[in-house]
Amino acid sequence: MHSDFDCHHRHSSYSWQSNIIVAYFKNEVRQEAVQQALAAMQSRPKPSLPMPSKRTSVMARSPDRSGTTRNETDSSSDDDSVGDHIPDRGEIKDRGSGGRERSSGADTSSTGGSARDTPPHPKTVAPAATTITPSATHGPQHQPLPSMQQQQQHRHHHHHHHTKIPNGAPGGGMSGNNGPSYWDESRTIIETPKEQDKIKRNKPEVTEVADILHNVRPPYPQPPDVTNNVTQSRRYTPADRVNRYSRDSRQSSSDDGMGTVSSSGRWKVSAKIQQLLNTLKRPKRRPLPEFYEDDDVELEIAANPKDPNAPRPEGAYMTPALGEPLSVPSGLPRNLEAALQRYGSSTFKAPVATVLDPNGKLSITLTYGKLLSRSHKVAYTLLNRPLVKGNGGGECLKHGDRVALVYPNSDPLNFLCSFYGCIFAGIVPVPIEVPLTRRDAGSQQIGFLLGSCGVQVALTSDVCLKGLPKTATGDVVAFKGWPKLHWFVTEHLPKTPKDWCPPPHIGEDTPSYIEYTTDKEGSVMGVSVSRTAMLNQCRALSQSCNYTEGDTMVCVLDFKRETGLWHSVLTSILNGMHVIYIPYALMKVNPASWMQMITKYRASVAVVKSRDLHWGLLATKDHKDIVLSSLRLLLVGDGANPWSLSSCDQFLAVFQSKGLRPDALCPCASSSECLTVSVRRPGRAGVNATGRGVLSMSGLSYGVVRVDQENSLTSLTLQDCGQVMPNCSMVVVKMDGIPYMCKTDEVGEICMGGLSTTTCNYWGLPGLSNATFRVTPIGEDGKPTNDTVEYTRSGLLGFLGPGGLVFVCGSRDGLMTVTGRKHNADDIIATVLAVEPMKFIYRGRIAVFAIRVLRDERICVIAEQRPECSEEESFQWMSRVLQAVDSIHQVGLYCLALVPPNYLPKTPLGGIHLSECKRRFLDGNLHPANVLMCPHTCVTNLPKPREVHSVGGTVSDVGPASVMVGTIVQGNRLATAQGRDIGIIDMESDSNKTYLFISEILKMRAIRDPDHVIFTLVNAKGGAAATLTCSQLHKRAEKVSNLLNERAKVNTGDHVALIFPPGIDLICAFYGCLYVGAVPVTIRPPHPQNLQTTLPTVRMIVDVSKSTLVLSNQNIIKLLKSKDASNVVDVKSWPIILDTDDMPKKKIVPTYRAPTAELLAYLDFSVSTTGMLAGIKMSHAAVTSLCRSMKLACELYPSRHIALCLDPYCGLGFALWCLSSVYSGHHSILIPPSEIEINPGLWLSAVSQYQVRDTFCSYGVMELCTKGLASSVGLLKQRGVNLACVRTCVVVAEERPRINLTTSFSKLFSALGLSPRAVSTSFGCRVNVAICLQGASSPEPSCVYVDLRALRNDRVSLVERGSPHSLCLLESGKLLPGVKVIIAHPDTKGHCGDSHLGEIWVQAPHNASGYFSVFGNEISEGGNGSEQFNARLVTGSTGEVYARTGYLGFLRRTESTSTPSSVALHSTDTIDIMSLSDLSLNSSNQSTLSSNAIAPAELPELHDAVFVVGALDETIILRGMRYHPIDIENSVMRCHRKIAECAVFAWTNLLVVVVELDGNESEALDLVPLVTNVVLEEHHLIVGVAVVVDPGVVPINSRGEKQRMHLRDGFLADQLDPIYVAYNM
Repeated sequence: MHSDFDCHHRHSSYSWQSNIIVAYFKNEVRQEAVQQALAAMQSRPKPSLPMPSKRTSVMARSPDRSGTTRNETDSSSDDDSVGDHIPDRGEIKDRGSGGRERSSGADTSSTGGSARDTPPHPKTVAPAATTITPSATHGPQHQPLPSMQQQQQHRHHHHHHHTKIPNGAPGGGMSGNNGPSYWDESRTIIETPKEQDKIKRNKPEVTEVADILHNVRPPYPQPPDVTNNVTQSRRYTPADRVNRYSRDSRQSSSDDGMGTVSSSGRWKVSAKIQQLLNTLKRPKRRPLPEFYEDDDVELEIAANPKDPNAPRPEGAYMTPALGEPLSVPSGLPRNLEAALQRYGSSTFKAPVATVLDPNGKLSITLTYGKLLSRSHKVAYTLLNRPLVKGNGGGECLKHGDRVALVYPNSDPLNFLCSFYGCIFAGIVPVPIEVPLTRRDAGSQQIGFLLGSCGVQVALTSDVCLKGLPKTATGDVVAFKGWPKLHWFVTEHLPKTPKDWCPPPHIGEDTPSYIEYTTDKEGSVMGVSVSRTAMLNQCRALSQSCNYTEGDTMVCVLDFKRETGLWHSVLTSILNGMHVIYIPYALMKVNPASWMQMITKYRASVAVVKSRDLHWGLLATKDHKDIVLSSLRLLLVGDGANPWSLSSCDQFLAVFQSKGLRPDALCPCASSSECLTVSVRRPGRAGVNATGRGVLSMSGLSYGVVRVDQENSLTSLTLQDCGQVMPNCSMVVVKMDGIPYMCKTDEVGEICMGGLSTTTCNYWGLPGLSNATFRVTPIGEDGKPTNDTVEYTRSGLLGFLGPGGLVFVCGSRDGLMTVTGRKHNADDIIATVLAVEPMKFIYRGRIAVFAIRVLRDERICVIAEQRPECSEEESFQWMSRVLQAVDSIHQVGLYCLALVPPNYLPKTPLGGIHLSECKRRFLDGNLHPANVLMCPHTCVTNLPKPREVHSVGGTVSDVGPASVMVGTIVQGNRLATAQGRDIGIIDMESDSNKTYLFISEILKMRAIRDPDHVIFTLVNAKGGAAATLTCSQLHKRAEKVSNLLNERAKVNTGDHVALIFPPGIDLICAFYGCLYVGAVPVTIRPPHPQNLQTTLPTVRMIVDVSKSTLVLSNQNIIKLLKSKDASNVVDVKSWPIILDTDDMPKKKIVPTYRAPTAELLAYLDFSVSTTGMLAGIKMSHAAVTSLCRSMKLACELYPSRHIALCLDPYCGLGFALWCLSSVYSGHHSILIPPSEIEINPGLWLSAVSQYQVRDTFCSYGVMELCTKGLASSVGLLKQRGVNLACVRTCVVVAEERPRINLTTSFSKLFSALGLSPRAVSTSFGCRVNVAICLQGASSPEPSCVYVDLRALRNDRVSLVERGSPHSLCLLESGKLLPGVKVIIAHPDTKGHCGDSHLGEIWVQAPHNASGYFSVFGNEISEGGNGSEQFNARLVTGSTGEVYARTGYLGFLRRTESTSTPSSVALHSTDTIDIMSLSDLSLNSSNQSTLSSNAIAPAELPELHDAVFVVGALDETIILRGMRYHPIDIENSVMRCHRKIAECAVFAWTNLLVVVVELDGNESEALDLVPLVTNVVLEEHHLIVGVAVVVDPGVVPINSRGEKQRMHLRDGFLADQLDPIYVAYNM
């Protein structure tokens, strides 16, 4: 290794050409590497990568495109501003792209005061970079990316055929006039008439309607429009939409590329998904590790694999490297104060500092005498003027107090006076940057530092103070996070008294000054530098740089911190030198100004960054007059940056002819904590004077130094940073954990000892200080090295080369550890910049950082894109960057984002503020213009799903093992539960037969209790719109039956569609049908503002239910026959429509009574969330059993008031609205949910007004109340609304309880007296509309916490509240009387154990008799789903018949938390249909205690809780695991405050996440990385496609549930008009 170092004195593969600058720009090394890597992929076949779809309005985001320009006040700090003043661009003809040399200086740390900026590249010059056509590989290493040429061919192809790009046709691929809309490829929203004309000219013949509609069955003219409401800010009235795309046609089309690119060549979403799938089919770089537990330990192991072939260090353990002894010359002053006193009196006219103004014209010089007198004035004033507000007025500053120094980069003279004033006074200066606005990037952290240092006074100059932002009263504004400061101007102070002299110093280990430094996460710490350390540093620098009195130094660095401060403010004064300061603003106007100053003043020393060398090279016009022969030391302050090498080489090559000596170039390495680590000595000679190494980047990623071939693509050439400082020792220790010494060929963290830095610390952070400033290295024997020296960590990563030369290859802050390998941000930047950046991005404006997702770091690259760069070009460039990084670093980029110019947060000197950039990215505030996520390629530590044992369906499969949960054996109890007994009805007695028919019960009530009010309909104002007594209802029902007999000649058993708004007419029409033996079908009326979506569903239910007749009222009939409706459904195609407002004269007919209670009473149609339309048959017996069951559970009798605020068209909602009052005789207060939209307080006011004990609502209503009344609870209270009367408030639902909503509802209205125990949910489904319902005297609903990861594997694992990955599940009410529930395995039909997940099967007298019809699902063909209603177990009681609910859940025996006081059973009903005395306990061996058994008070009552997890047909099977969409959606909803709603579905094994953005379109792309991160982190799933849409696009049905399958079909048919669609790689 050593010999290699000696002979590699050449930069690998450098060849100097006559035009050096061109050579410099065609940055050979990295650029060649990148070009070869990309070229290597050309020959391989590759799928093209799908481009994201973006709305035009989102595209026009960069300032110069969108006509609206951003505030460009700070654009001057953009790197591009420099070159506007670089003359003679003709010489810089065909630059390629900057490559290997990150010549810009590359401060990746956010503190890098003077940024990675480069001068501008003339926009007129086209770079001569060759266009690379990358191509994909089927090998393990490279990523497939589309070539520019291919894309251009596509573009040609598009324009030849004028093809349709239906990316965003609003409203279902249809315009309002039912014709398809055509889209130009680049636009999805037509904005101007001119554009519309252009498109009209390109428009082909309209031949594609058939294409779109080929799946649709007649007589529905087109798919219901999913999103014609996108322009609205609020969601439209919910609509039940039926899937139009039969599953079979979908399946068959997916075989041929999913049938999405039709003959006319249309590119659709689904085609892009196919592209994505083809791309993802290639194998990953390495296989997933084989393990089955998806727990954290395993994830961690997978993220840090041990590669057996990884190189390992083989050298001996290193010994500390020692610097030469420090010899302090006798003439050197003993400290800085003495130096200033000496030079200020003996050579008081000698210049100490000269500063150029920003135009480079004038210069102001300060002499040593002036500096001395001014700093004395400052010291005197600070110690004697009351500046600090104290108890009795002001107080003076004391020795050791801290003050802030706030001076701009252009004012070093005032800074010097104040700094030395503080040193004389013994006050500790804290130099900080000038805050420009209230919310500068990182300024809040600086405020925290000032607060922790107890700073109360800020010293500043007059000009600076005038420039600070002020309040209306003229005071400086309070900056965010800053303490209250007294701003004090240090100019024009009065003279000090003659006899005053500065106070003596108290101790040498006291702080002399505090320098701010920033860690990787952006936290600002203050490094408190002791007087000893400061003086030792100045002496060591004087010796190693050979400084002498009278030297002239040109300083381009920031004089407030690090190298700039040490050389130009401290060491220069100790040696009596003259410093010429070049402000940053001048460098941007005239990059050669520093070289002109060297020439003018014949300076012997210059302190610069590699960026300044690079800028100097570009200013070719100014080169002719420059002479650098006086320069003996050109100190490169960022020599520790590996990419400074090229700048140094280039600079030397150009300026050697101008007198620059090769041995004057001296890189150094430094850090705020260790001060200067090493510096190359000027004028040195000999074999080990300088060193170079061509190292393997792969080796470095494993932390090992390996010499590489010179021409290798993946090598990194390093230059040394000189030798260790005088009197110091240096060791290299392991980066993490215990500080073990490294081997000689191992990369570690450099630590320094000997400069007294151990007397320094981080101000106010003792723990962190000990870990950083006082490190004892551990030797190979595990014992501390016998060295008595304590070391300080430098934050620099490197190793010691031959001859004691220090090599630095990165920094701790720029380090990213991905799957166990280490990568340096600077190296990644260099590779990114080598991919022809000039065309696409600004060279110095790029941020690379890692974020932690799923136990591993993921690399993100953010760059500012040029405004003239098109969507397609930027996407091409991003694709090539992915390939280049993959080839050269063997690491995948997780996220690549481009932001508009000037968007990235800046440091005060114009660099990129890295930590702020990362924070904005993670907060979703970065607003990128383009994003490419590649989780499929990067994430290789996904947990493997558990193995599913093959199940044979035999009895032996369900054994004791099935009831093991974790480590707890639950006993061999099988999951069975029963509601209390409903009693046996004697069928023979004729009086009891009456009770089997709800219509008979109505007649009986009309006779026995004619004036008892059973219904009140409430209007939006809270008044009673209508009331109905028993006899009124009976009479109106008779009128309807007459209408049916006379006008329609209805036959017994005919089906009649009832299309009424929620109200009383619906109830009358229902009983009118029963009176003539017709079968009613209740249908929600179409919504007048949304006929396009809602009318086809109405029409379909009428058809599918085989209704021979439609009953409705005048308003709705008008709507059905309106012109708008006739556009959607042909008016002539409806069956006969009768108007109940137009009744015939009364003519009594004998009412019909069914011969047997098993006959059909009514049909109940409902659209499931998956878009399946299912109609169930309800018999007369089922109706009365259901009512009886609810009567027992809820203790319903005539004196009760029940408030209903839900939809009355299907399920339990219908039963409560139409049936229950008639059966039990209670008074129902009916509140249509549509009225709640107008008046959100209506329902709760009615509940309070009528003193309702039991109320039922839907989730939609609960959400409207929670959102609509959040701010007006106080107002309701004033109006006297009191909910203390409510005993049960039940949400009628067919889904897992929405615990967040019910909890927030309870909390919000607890202020109105609502008991927290009152709110609960019910559960029903198609096979049984009411399985569970919280009864009057039921115990409180219990909740459990289950492990989400176990749930994915179909297991229930109970965990403690608050444990990670826990999901809270609420019990869905109590089992109704007469209901028996078991849990069965959905595939094997084996009986599951208690607390085991399976399908809920139900047995009850009110089960539906079967499906009447199912539309939109396979069941519709044959069998009519009889298997669903007649299922039998294969184990246990195989004789019993159950209905399968299609829902997953589990049962758990729990102790009831408490039993409400109303256990006593009342029996006051006048016509009680069954005495309650025959309550009996079921005594079968698997019996459970009835939920209402009256047990002795002291025994805890047991009951079986039913927990619903979710519908089986909603679940998504991905990677062998079962996911419930709601869990993923809940995670996504939490990840960004602007996400209004979210829905997920799977398509061809890809997870598609649709989010509604409640914000500006420019924020759409912020959501893509956050959504991807959260789903990966919490669900171990990779998002395949992320779709951002407007609010209101996710379709919601009448129950407030999302219709995900409908959304899926709309997405695949390009009907969503998305703002952005991202295809994750």
